[in-house]
Amino acid sequence: MQTLLGIDLGTTGVKAALFSVEDGHVLADAFVEYPLFHPHPGWAEQNPADWWQATLTAIRTCLTVGAARGVVATDVRGVGLSGQMHGVVLLDADEQVVRPCIIWADQRSDAQCRWMTERVGASRLIELVSNPALTGFSAPKLLWVRDNEPELFARARTMLLPKDYIRYLLTGVKAMEISDAAGTCLLDVKHGIWSQEVLQAIDLDPSLLPPVVPADAVCGTITAEVAALTGLSVGTPVAGGGADNACGAVGNGIVEPGLALVSVGTSGIVLAYSETPQVDTSGPVPRVHTFNHAAPKAWYLMGVTQGAGLSLRWVRDNIGLPERAMERWTGIDAYETLAKEAESVPAGSDGLLFLPYLQGERTPHLDAYARGGWIGLTASHDRRHLIRSVMEGVAFSLKDCFTIISEQGLQIDQMRATGGGAKSPLWRQIIADVLGVELVVTTASEGPAFGAALLAGVASGVYASVQQACTQTVHVLQRTGPRPAVAQAYAQAYETYKALYPALKPIISRPS
Repeated sequence: MQTLLGIDLGTTGVKAALFSVEDGHVLADAFVEYPLFHPHPGWAEQNPADWWQATLTAIRTCLTVGAARGVVATDVRGVGLSGQMHGVVLLDADEQVVRPCIIWADQRSDAQCRWMTERVGASRLIELVSNPALTGFSAPKLLWVRDNEPELFARARTMLLPKDYIRYLLTGVKAMEISDAAGTCLLDVKHGIWSQEVLQAIDLDPSLLPPVVPADAVCGTITAEVAALTGLSVGTPVAGGGADNACGAVGNGIVEPGLALVSVGTSGIVLAYSETPQVDTSGPVPRVHTFNHAAPKAWYLMGVTQGAGLSLRWVRDNIGLPERAMERWTGIDAYETLAKEAESVPAGSDGLLFLPYLQGERTPHLDAYARGGWIGLTASHDRRHLIRSVMEGVAFSLKDCFTIISEQGLQIDQMRATGGGAKSPLWRQIIADVLGVELVVTTASEGPAFGAALLAGVASGVYASVQQACTQTVHVLQRTGPRPAVAQAYAQAYETYKALYPALKPIISRPS
Protein backbone atom coordinates (compact mmCIF):
# COMPACT_ATOMS: atom_id res chain seq x y z
CA MET A 1 0.00 0.00 0.00
CA GLN A 2 1.49 3.34 -1.04
CA THR A 3 0.62 6.38 1.06
CA LEU A 4 1.48 10.04 1.50
CA LEU A 5 1.62 11.95 4.78
CA GLY A 6 0.25 15.49 4.88
CA ILE A 7 0.85 17.76 7.86
CA ASP A 8 -1.09 21.02 8.28
CA LEU A 9 0.22 23.39 10.94
CA GLY A 10 -2.85 25.46 11.74
CA THR A 11 -3.60 28.20 14.24
CA THR A 12 -5.53 26.04 16.69
CA GLY A 13 -3.60 22.80 16.20
CA VAL A 14 -1.76 20.50 13.82
CA LYS A 15 -3.43 17.90 11.60
CA ALA A 16 -1.53 14.89 10.28
CA ALA A 17 -3.20 12.56 7.79
CA LEU A 18 -2.23 9.53 5.72
CA PHE A 19 -3.70 9.40 2.23
CA SER A 20 -3.88 6.62 -0.33
CA VAL A 21 -1.75 7.39 -3.36
CA GLU A 22 -4.27 5.72 -5.66
CA ASP A 23 -7.38 7.75 -4.93
CA GLY A 24 -6.53 10.15 -2.10
CA HIS A 25 -8.86 8.69 0.51
CA VAL A 26 -7.92 9.18 4.16
CA LEU A 27 -6.39 6.12 5.81
CA ALA A 28 -5.63 7.69 9.17
CA ASP A 29 -5.59 11.13 10.73
CA ALA A 30 -4.86 12.89 14.00
CA PHE A 31 -5.33 16.40 15.33
CA VAL A 32 -3.45 17.88 18.30
CA GLU A 33 -4.27 21.31 19.71
CA TYR A 34 -1.86 23.89 21.09
CA PRO A 35 -2.37 27.27 22.75
CA LEU A 36 -2.61 30.72 21.21
CA PHE A 37 -1.51 33.66 23.35
CA HIS A 38 -2.74 37.28 23.30
CA PRO A 39 -0.30 39.14 25.60
CA HIS A 40 -1.91 42.49 24.68
CA PRO A 41 -4.94 43.54 22.63
CA GLY A 42 -4.19 42.95 18.95
CA TRP A 43 -1.21 40.69 19.68
CA ALA A 44 -1.11 36.99 18.78
CA GLU A 45 1.77 34.63 19.53
CA GLN A 46 2.53 30.92 19.70
CA ASN A 47 5.47 28.88 20.95
CA PRO A 48 7.19 26.90 18.17
CA ALA A 49 8.04 24.24 20.76
CA ASP A 50 4.31 23.61 21.15
CA TRP A 51 4.00 23.14 17.38
CA TRP A 52 6.85 20.65 17.35
CA GLN A 53 5.60 18.49 20.20
CA ALA A 54 2.10 18.50 18.73
CA THR A 55 3.49 17.55 15.31
CA LEU A 56 5.42 14.62 16.74
CA THR A 57 2.33 13.42 18.60
CA ALA A 58 0.12 13.80 15.52
CA ILE A 59 2.54 11.85 13.31
CA ARG A 60 2.93 9.05 15.85
CA THR A 61 -0.82 8.81 16.37
CA CYS A 62 -1.47 8.83 12.64
CA LEU A 63 1.06 6.06 11.99
CA THR A 64 -0.33 4.00 14.87
CA VAL A 65 -3.85 4.23 13.46
CA GLY A 66 -2.49 3.49 10.01
CA ALA A 67 -0.64 0.43 11.28
CA ALA A 68 -3.92 -1.04 12.50
CA ARG A 69 -5.08 -0.79 8.89
CA GLY A 70 -2.03 -2.40 7.42
CA VAL A 71 0.11 0.68 6.71
CA VAL A 72 3.81 0.41 7.58
CA ALA A 73 6.39 3.19 7.65
CA THR A 74 7.98 2.16 4.37
CA ASP A 75 4.60 2.64 2.65
CA VAL A 76 4.91 6.40 3.18
CA ARG A 77 6.32 7.66 -0.13
CA GLY A 78 6.64 11.29 0.94
CA VAL A 79 5.78 13.94 3.53
CA GLY A 80 4.30 17.34 2.73
CA LEU A 81 3.70 20.32 4.98
CA SER A 82 1.12 23.06 4.93
CA GLY A 83 1.00 25.85 7.45
CA GLN A 84 -0.33 29.15 8.67
CA MET A 85 1.30 32.00 6.75
CA HIS A 86 3.29 35.08 7.80
CA GLY A 87 4.51 33.98 11.26
CA VAL A 88 8.07 34.98 12.21
CA VAL A 89 10.28 32.28 13.75
CA LEU A 90 13.75 33.57 14.60
CA LEU A 91 16.66 31.20 15.19
CA ASP A 92 19.98 32.12 16.79
CA ALA A 93 23.47 30.87 15.94
CA ASP A 94 22.76 27.65 17.86
CA GLU A 95 19.51 27.08 15.93
CA GLN A 96 17.44 27.87 19.03
CA VAL A 97 14.21 29.87 18.86
CA VAL A 98 14.85 33.43 20.00
CA ARG A 99 11.31 34.41 21.01
CA PRO A 100 7.70 33.22 20.61
CA CYS A 101 6.43 33.38 17.04
CA ILE A 102 4.44 36.48 16.14
CA ILE A 103 1.74 34.85 14.02
CA TRP A 104 -0.42 36.00 11.11
CA ALA A 105 -3.23 37.39 13.27
CA ASP A 106 -0.97 39.81 15.16
CA GLN A 107 -1.67 43.48 14.48
CA ARG A 108 1.04 45.30 16.46
CA SER A 109 3.25 46.37 13.55
CA ASP A 110 1.25 49.25 12.06
CA ALA A 111 4.08 51.74 12.64
CA GLN A 112 6.53 49.41 10.89
CA CYS A 113 4.16 49.08 7.92
CA ARG A 114 4.05 52.86 7.52
CA TRP A 115 7.82 53.16 7.89
CA MET A 116 8.48 50.39 5.37
CA THR A 117 6.07 51.98 2.90
CA GLU A 118 7.80 55.33 3.26
CA ARG A 119 11.27 53.83 2.88
CA VAL A 120 10.49 51.86 -0.27
CA GLY A 121 7.73 54.05 -1.66
CA ALA A 122 4.12 52.88 -1.78
CA SER A 123 3.89 52.31 -5.53
CA ARG A 124 7.44 50.96 -5.77
CA LEU A 125 6.78 48.43 -3.00
CA ILE A 126 3.75 47.08 -4.86
CA GLU A 127 5.76 46.99 -8.07
CA LEU A 128 8.52 44.99 -6.35
CA VAL A 129 6.53 42.52 -4.18
CA SER A 130 2.98 42.87 -5.65
CA ASN A 131 1.49 43.69 -2.22
CA PRO A 132 1.41 46.59 0.25
CA ALA A 133 3.02 46.34 3.69
CA LEU A 134 0.34 45.00 6.04
CA THR A 135 0.46 44.10 9.72
CA GLY A 136 -0.41 40.51 8.86
CA PHE A 137 2.75 40.06 6.79
CA SER A 138 6.14 38.87 8.02
CA ALA A 139 8.42 41.82 7.20
CA PRO A 140 6.64 44.35 9.46
CA LYS A 141 6.65 41.80 12.31
CA LEU A 142 10.39 41.31 11.85
CA LEU A 143 10.90 45.08 11.89
CA TRP A 144 8.84 45.32 15.07
CA VAL A 145 11.21 42.91 16.79
CA ARG A 146 14.17 44.96 15.55
CA ASP A 147 12.61 48.20 16.85
CA ASN A 148 11.27 46.94 20.17
CA GLU A 149 13.46 43.98 21.15
CA PRO A 150 16.89 44.90 19.77
CA GLU A 151 18.78 42.47 22.01
CA LEU A 152 16.69 39.56 20.77
CA PHE A 153 16.92 40.72 17.17
CA ALA A 154 20.71 40.93 17.44
CA ARG A 155 20.78 37.22 18.29
CA ALA A 156 18.74 36.25 15.21
CA ARG A 157 20.58 34.52 12.36
CA THR A 158 17.67 32.96 10.43
CA MET A 159 14.01 33.77 9.88
CA LEU A 160 11.68 30.90 9.03
CA LEU A 161 7.94 30.68 8.55
CA PRO A 162 5.99 28.26 10.78
CA LYS A 163 5.74 25.20 8.52
CA ASP A 164 9.27 25.80 7.20
CA TYR A 165 10.51 25.66 10.80
CA ILE A 166 8.82 22.29 11.28
CA ARG A 167 10.33 21.06 8.00
CA TYR A 168 13.75 22.18 9.27
CA LEU A 169 13.27 20.09 12.42
CA LEU A 170 12.18 17.10 10.32
CA THR A 171 15.06 17.31 7.85
CA GLY A 172 17.79 19.62 9.13
CA VAL A 173 17.43 21.74 5.96
CA LYS A 174 16.66 25.46 6.21
CA ALA A 175 14.56 26.74 3.34
CA MET A 176 11.47 28.83 2.63
CA GLU A 177 8.94 27.48 0.18
CA ILE A 178 7.77 29.90 -2.51
CA SER A 179 4.01 30.16 -1.82
CA ASP A 180 4.72 30.92 1.85
CA ALA A 181 7.61 33.26 1.05
CA ALA A 182 5.18 35.30 -1.07
CA GLY A 183 3.46 36.41 2.14
CA THR A 184 6.54 37.95 3.73
CA CYS A 185 6.37 41.22 1.72
CA LEU A 186 10.02 40.56 0.87
CA LEU A 187 9.62 38.28 -2.16
CA ASP A 188 9.54 39.43 -5.76
CA VAL A 189 6.31 37.54 -6.47
CA LYS A 190 6.62 37.96 -10.23
CA HIS A 191 10.02 36.21 -10.37
CA GLY A 192 10.05 34.10 -7.19
CA ILE A 193 13.22 35.59 -5.68
CA TRP A 194 13.99 37.79 -2.68
CA SER A 195 13.73 41.48 -3.56
CA GLN A 196 17.20 42.90 -2.93
CA GLU A 197 15.87 46.43 -3.41
CA VAL A 198 13.34 46.03 -0.61
CA LEU A 199 15.89 44.40 1.69
CA GLN A 200 18.34 47.21 1.07
CA ALA A 201 15.71 49.91 1.56
CA ILE A 202 14.71 48.59 4.99
CA ASP A 203 18.30 47.69 5.93
CA LEU A 204 17.59 44.00 6.43
CA ASP A 205 20.46 41.53 6.16
CA PRO A 206 19.72 39.07 3.30
CA SER A 207 21.51 36.32 5.25
CA LEU A 208 18.47 36.16 7.56
CA LEU A 209 16.47 34.66 4.71
CA PRO A 210 17.01 31.03 3.63
CA PRO A 211 16.87 29.87 -0.01
CA VAL A 212 13.47 29.90 -1.74
CA VAL A 213 12.43 26.40 -2.87
CA PRO A 214 9.54 25.02 -5.00
CA ALA A 215 6.45 23.60 -3.35
CA ASP A 216 6.51 20.34 -5.34
CA ALA A 217 10.22 19.45 -5.00
CA VAL A 218 12.09 17.40 -2.40
CA CYS A 219 13.50 19.73 0.23
CA GLY A 220 15.20 17.24 2.56
CA THR A 221 14.58 13.81 4.04
CA ILE A 222 13.54 12.49 7.45
CA THR A 223 16.53 12.33 9.79
CA ALA A 224 17.42 9.37 12.00
CA GLU A 225 16.50 11.35 15.11
CA VAL A 226 13.05 12.20 13.79
CA ALA A 227 12.53 8.62 12.60
CA ALA A 228 13.11 7.45 16.16
CA LEU A 229 10.67 10.03 17.52
CA THR A 230 7.87 9.44 15.01
CA GLY A 231 8.13 5.98 13.44
CA LEU A 232 8.74 7.38 9.95
CA SER A 233 11.49 5.77 7.89
CA VAL A 234 14.90 7.44 7.68
CA GLY A 235 15.32 9.11 4.31
CA THR A 236 11.60 9.59 3.54
CA PRO A 237 11.40 12.56 1.13
CA VAL A 238 9.94 15.80 2.49
CA ALA A 239 8.53 18.27 -0.04
CA GLY A 240 8.68 22.04 0.07
CA GLY A 241 4.96 22.01 0.80
CA GLY A 242 2.94 25.19 0.78
CA ALA A 243 1.13 27.97 2.57
CA ASP A 244 -2.14 26.79 4.07
CA ASN A 245 -4.28 28.56 1.48
CA ALA A 246 -2.14 27.43 -1.43
CA CYS A 247 -2.28 23.84 -0.16
CA GLY A 248 -6.01 24.15 0.42
CA ALA A 249 -6.30 25.20 -3.21
CA VAL A 250 -4.23 22.22 -4.38
CA GLY A 251 -6.19 19.87 -2.14
CA ASN A 252 -9.42 21.05 -3.77
CA GLY A 253 -8.08 21.02 -7.31
CA ILE A 254 -7.82 24.81 -7.75
CA VAL A 255 -4.90 24.39 -10.14
CA GLU A 256 -6.35 25.62 -13.43
CA PRO A 257 -8.16 28.73 -14.72
CA GLY A 258 -11.84 29.20 -13.90
CA LEU A 259 -11.67 27.72 -10.41
CA ALA A 260 -11.85 29.55 -7.09
CA LEU A 261 -11.88 28.56 -3.43
CA VAL A 262 -13.75 29.85 -0.41
CA SER A 263 -12.25 28.67 2.87
CA VAL A 264 -13.68 29.13 6.35
CA GLY A 265 -10.98 28.32 8.86
CA THR A 266 -9.80 30.52 11.73
CA SER A 267 -9.57 33.19 9.05
CA GLY A 268 -11.63 33.15 5.88
CA ILE A 269 -10.43 33.53 2.31
CA VAL A 270 -11.63 33.76 -1.25
CA LEU A 271 -8.90 32.58 -3.63
CA ALA A 272 -8.91 32.53 -7.43
CA TYR A 273 -6.36 30.82 -9.68
CA SER A 274 -4.40 33.07 -12.04
CA GLU A 275 -1.96 32.28 -14.83
CA THR A 276 -0.22 35.62 -14.33
CA PRO A 277 0.85 37.69 -11.29
CA GLN A 278 -2.15 39.99 -11.58
CA VAL A 279 -2.35 42.85 -9.04
CA ASP A 280 -5.54 44.55 -7.83
CA THR A 281 -5.69 48.05 -9.29
CA SER A 282 -9.23 48.93 -8.17
CA GLY A 283 -7.94 51.42 -5.61
CA PRO A 284 -4.80 53.27 -4.54
CA VAL A 285 -3.63 50.17 -2.64
CA PRO A 286 -4.37 46.53 -3.58
CA ARG A 287 -7.10 45.19 -1.31
CA VAL A 288 -6.54 41.56 -2.28
CA HIS A 289 -3.22 39.74 -2.24
CA THR A 290 -1.23 38.44 -5.19
CA PHE A 291 0.80 35.38 -4.17
CA ASN A 292 2.71 32.57 -5.83
CA HIS A 293 0.70 29.35 -6.04
CA ALA A 294 2.03 26.00 -4.84
CA ALA A 295 1.34 24.80 -8.38
CA PRO A 296 4.40 25.73 -10.47
CA LYS A 297 4.40 28.86 -12.65
CA ALA A 298 1.03 29.96 -11.30
CA TRP A 299 -0.33 32.61 -8.95
CA TYR A 300 -3.55 33.38 -7.12
CA LEU A 301 -5.52 36.40 -5.99
CA MET A 302 -6.82 36.18 -2.45
CA GLY A 303 -9.05 38.25 -0.22
CA VAL A 304 -8.88 37.64 3.53
CA THR A 305 -11.26 38.14 6.42
CA GLN A 306 -9.26 37.87 9.64
CA GLY A 307 -11.97 36.52 11.93
CA ALA A 308 -14.05 33.83 10.21
CA GLY A 309 -14.08 30.63 12.28
CA LEU A 310 -12.39 32.70 14.97
CA SER A 311 -15.63 34.64 15.42
CA LEU A 312 -17.75 31.52 15.87
CA ARG A 313 -15.11 30.06 18.17
CA TRP A 314 -15.41 33.19 20.30
CA VAL A 315 -19.16 32.58 20.50
CA ARG A 316 -18.58 28.94 21.43
CA ASP A 317 -16.10 29.81 24.16
CA ASN A 318 -17.93 32.80 25.64
CA ILE A 319 -21.67 32.54 25.07
CA GLY A 320 -21.87 28.88 24.10
CA LEU A 321 -20.59 27.55 27.40
CA PRO A 322 -23.33 24.95 27.99
CA GLU A 323 -22.61 23.45 24.56
CA ARG A 324 -18.88 23.46 25.24
CA ALA A 325 -19.43 21.54 28.47
CA MET A 326 -21.83 19.15 26.74
CA GLU A 327 -19.21 18.48 24.07
CA ARG A 328 -16.73 17.37 26.73
CA TRP A 329 -19.22 15.03 28.37
CA THR A 330 -21.20 13.69 25.42
CA GLY A 331 -18.94 14.14 22.42
CA ILE A 332 -21.64 16.15 20.62
CA ASP A 333 -19.88 18.88 18.62
CA ALA A 334 -20.57 22.31 20.11
CA TYR A 335 -20.53 23.97 16.68
CA GLU A 336 -23.24 21.62 15.43
CA THR A 337 -25.37 22.52 18.44
CA LEU A 338 -24.89 26.23 17.84
CA ALA A 339 -25.68 25.87 14.12
CA LYS A 340 -28.87 23.97 14.94
CA GLU A 341 -30.02 26.93 17.03
CA ALA A 342 -29.18 29.36 14.23
CA GLU A 343 -31.26 27.37 11.72
CA SER A 344 -34.47 28.56 13.38
CA VAL A 345 -33.66 32.23 12.65
CA PRO A 346 -34.64 33.71 9.25
CA ALA A 347 -32.10 35.01 6.76
CA GLY A 348 -30.93 38.44 7.85
CA SER A 349 -31.22 37.59 11.56
CA ASP A 350 -34.20 39.93 11.96
CA GLY A 351 -32.02 42.97 11.33
CA LEU A 352 -29.09 42.01 13.59
CA LEU A 353 -25.67 42.45 11.98
CA PHE A 354 -22.21 41.36 13.10
CA LEU A 355 -18.85 42.87 12.10
CA PRO A 356 -16.27 40.04 12.32
CA TYR A 357 -13.30 42.33 13.00
CA LEU A 358 -11.99 40.57 16.11
CA GLN A 359 -8.39 40.79 14.86
CA GLY A 360 -8.61 43.89 12.70
CA GLU A 361 -9.46 43.33 9.04
CA ARG A 362 -7.66 42.90 5.75
CA THR A 363 -10.01 42.83 2.76
CA PRO A 364 -11.36 45.33 1.97
CA HIS A 365 -10.35 47.74 4.75
CA LEU A 366 -6.67 46.92 5.40
CA ASP A 367 -7.22 48.19 8.94
CA ALA A 368 -5.31 46.67 11.84
CA TYR A 369 -7.40 48.65 14.34
CA ALA A 370 -10.85 47.70 13.09
CA ARG A 371 -12.97 46.20 15.85
CA GLY A 372 -15.98 43.92 15.70
CA GLY A 373 -19.40 44.03 17.24
CA TRP A 374 -23.12 43.48 16.93
CA ILE A 375 -25.24 46.26 15.47
CA GLY A 376 -29.02 46.49 15.61
CA LEU A 377 -29.56 44.50 18.80
CA THR A 378 -33.09 44.69 20.23
CA ALA A 379 -34.95 43.08 23.10
CA SER A 380 -36.59 40.68 20.64
CA HIS A 381 -33.24 39.12 19.68
CA ASP A 382 -31.89 36.13 21.56
CA ARG A 383 -28.82 33.94 21.45
CA ARG A 384 -29.98 32.22 18.26
CA HIS A 385 -29.82 35.57 16.47
CA LEU A 386 -26.35 36.27 17.84
CA ILE A 387 -25.10 32.96 16.47
CA ARG A 388 -26.67 33.29 13.03
CA SER A 389 -25.62 36.92 12.65
CA VAL A 390 -22.00 35.88 13.25
CA MET A 391 -22.22 33.30 10.46
CA GLU A 392 -23.84 35.89 8.18
CA GLY A 393 -21.30 38.60 9.08
CA VAL A 394 -18.46 36.30 8.05
CA ALA A 395 -20.31 35.57 4.78
CA PHE A 396 -20.68 39.31 4.12
CA SER A 397 -16.96 39.80 4.70
CA LEU A 398 -16.27 36.98 2.23
CA LYS A 399 -18.55 38.74 -0.25
CA ASP A 400 -16.32 41.80 0.07
CA CYS A 401 -13.42 39.58 -1.02
CA PHE A 402 -15.39 37.85 -3.78
CA THR A 403 -16.59 41.16 -5.24
CA ILE A 404 -13.10 42.67 -5.53
CA ILE A 405 -11.64 39.51 -7.10
CA SER A 406 -14.53 39.33 -9.58
CA GLU A 407 -13.81 42.92 -10.59
CA GLN A 408 -10.28 41.93 -11.67
CA GLY A 409 -11.68 40.19 -14.73
CA LEU A 410 -10.76 36.65 -13.68
CA GLN A 411 -13.25 34.10 -14.95
CA ILE A 412 -14.74 32.10 -12.09
CA ASP A 413 -16.68 29.09 -13.33
CA GLN A 414 -16.88 27.21 -10.03
CA MET A 415 -16.40 27.95 -6.31
CA ARG A 416 -15.16 25.13 -4.10
CA ALA A 417 -15.62 25.28 -0.32
CA THR A 418 -13.22 24.03 2.33
CA GLY A 419 -12.24 24.56 5.97
CA GLY A 420 -13.90 23.65 9.24
CA GLY A 421 -16.69 26.18 8.78
CA ALA A 422 -17.51 24.79 5.34
CA LYS A 423 -18.37 21.46 6.95
CA SER A 424 -21.50 23.11 8.34
CA PRO A 425 -24.40 22.72 5.85
CA LEU A 426 -26.01 25.86 7.28
CA TRP A 427 -22.90 28.00 6.91
CA ARG A 428 -22.33 26.72 3.37
CA GLN A 429 -25.90 27.63 2.50
CA ILE A 430 -25.54 31.10 4.00
CA ILE A 431 -22.32 31.72 2.03
CA ALA A 432 -23.89 30.43 -1.20
CA ASP A 433 -26.89 32.68 -0.67
CA VAL A 434 -24.78 35.75 0.14
CA LEU A 435 -22.31 35.26 -2.73
CA GLY A 436 -25.04 34.23 -5.13
CA VAL A 437 -23.01 31.30 -6.47
CA GLU A 438 -23.04 27.53 -6.19
CA LEU A 439 -20.59 26.11 -3.68
CA VAL A 440 -19.03 22.73 -4.40
CA VAL A 441 -17.54 20.43 -1.79
CA THR A 442 -14.94 17.97 -3.02
CA THR A 443 -13.74 14.63 -1.71
CA ALA A 444 -10.77 16.49 -0.19
CA SER A 445 -12.11 16.74 3.35
CA GLU A 446 -8.64 17.56 4.65
CA GLY A 447 -7.89 20.36 2.18
CA PRO A 448 -4.50 21.82 3.27
CA ALA A 449 -3.13 18.53 4.62
CA PHE A 450 -4.28 16.76 1.47
CA GLY A 451 -2.78 19.43 -0.76
CA ALA A 452 0.51 19.10 1.10
CA ALA A 453 0.41 15.33 0.60
CA LEU A 454 -0.22 15.73 -3.14
CA LEU A 455 2.77 18.07 -3.39
CA ALA A 456 4.83 15.39 -1.65
CA GLY A 457 3.53 12.89 -4.18
CA VAL A 458 4.75 15.05 -7.06
CA ALA A 459 8.09 15.62 -5.35
CA SER A 460 8.64 11.91 -4.77
CA GLY A 461 7.62 10.91 -8.31
CA VAL A 462 4.26 9.34 -7.48
CA TYR A 463 2.47 11.84 -9.73
CA ALA A 464 3.75 13.49 -12.90
CA SER A 465 2.44 16.97 -12.00
CA VAL A 466 0.26 18.82 -9.54
CA GLN A 467 -2.52 18.93 -12.11
CA GLN A 468 -2.34 15.17 -12.71
CA ALA A 469 -2.40 14.52 -8.96
CA CYS A 470 -5.57 16.60 -8.60
CA THR A 471 -7.28 15.02 -11.61
CA GLN A 472 -6.64 11.56 -10.16
CA THR A 473 -7.73 12.25 -6.59
CA VAL A 474 -10.10 15.27 -6.34
CA HIS A 475 -13.77 14.81 -7.22
CA VAL A 476 -16.98 16.77 -6.60
CA LEU A 477 -18.99 15.40 -3.69
CA GLN A 478 -21.75 17.92 -2.86
CA ARG A 479 -23.30 21.04 -4.32
CA THR A 480 -25.02 23.89 -2.48
CA GLY A 481 -26.84 26.37 -4.69
CA PRO A 482 -28.06 29.87 -3.79
CA ARG A 483 -31.74 30.25 -2.96
CA PRO A 484 -33.52 33.00 -4.91
CA ALA A 485 -36.11 33.27 -2.13
CA VAL A 486 -33.59 34.77 0.32
CA ALA A 487 -31.56 36.78 -2.20
CA GLN A 488 -33.36 40.06 -1.52
CA ALA A 489 -33.07 39.74 2.27
CA TYR A 490 -29.32 39.18 2.03
CA ALA A 491 -28.83 41.88 -0.60
CA GLN A 492 -30.46 44.44 1.70
CA ALA A 493 -28.54 43.22 4.74
CA TYR A 494 -25.25 43.35 2.83
CA GLU A 495 -25.83 46.97 1.78
CA THR A 496 -26.34 47.89 5.44
CA TYR A 497 -23.29 45.83 6.43
CA LYS A 498 -21.11 47.72 3.91
CA ALA A 499 -22.27 51.05 5.34
CA LEU A 500 -21.37 50.17 8.92
CA TYR A 501 -17.56 50.25 8.76
CA PRO A 502 -17.22 53.75 7.26
CA ALA A 503 -19.91 55.06 9.61
CA LEU A 504 -18.33 53.53 12.72
CA LYS A 505 -14.65 53.86 11.81
CA PRO A 506 -14.03 56.88 14.08
CA ILE A 507 -15.22 54.75 17.01
CA ILE A 508 -14.12 51.20 16.22
CA SER A 509 -10.85 51.83 14.38
CA ARG A 510 -8.27 53.30 16.68
CA PRO A 511 -5.36 51.95 18.75
CA SER A 512 -6.45 50.24 21.95
